[in-house]
Amino acid sequence: MALFGKKTEEKEENKNDVLRQKDVREKKNPSDASIKENADINSYNVLIEPWVTEKAHEKMSMNKYIFRVGDNSVKNSIKKAIEKLYNVSVIKVNIVNIPKKKRVSGRHIGWKAGYKKAIVTLKEGNKIELFKGV
Repeated sequence: MALFGKKTEEKEENKNDVLRQKDVREKKNPSDASIKENADINSYNVLIEPWVTEKAHEKMSMNKYIFRVGDNSVKNSIKKAIEKLYNVSVIKVNIVNIPKKKRVSGRHIGWKAGYKKAIVTLKEGNKIELFKGV
């Protein structure tokens, strides 16, 4: 009988710990603008890599740069990330979702992962240096 009493005491202690953690979370003020600004954007999670192809290189002459971005990224967060990392002003952001594709190798069927690209148009006179030392 003593074993049953110990387990219920442990459960009550765990419940009290959970309630204390909730109180701590509620005391924090998430509406503070400075906290939101920093939490909203983590540039390295938004921008994965620059998209370097012949076509992308041609677009650079028109002040358009192409980046592979995270699947949950939206235009506003992409714009803020580009402006923060490269110190340029962005005029427009266009997004292209590339769907996943089926690939068959013999009798095995697999999928090539889909991804998201962003075409970023910069203000006249701004430039992003993707190739340093070339």
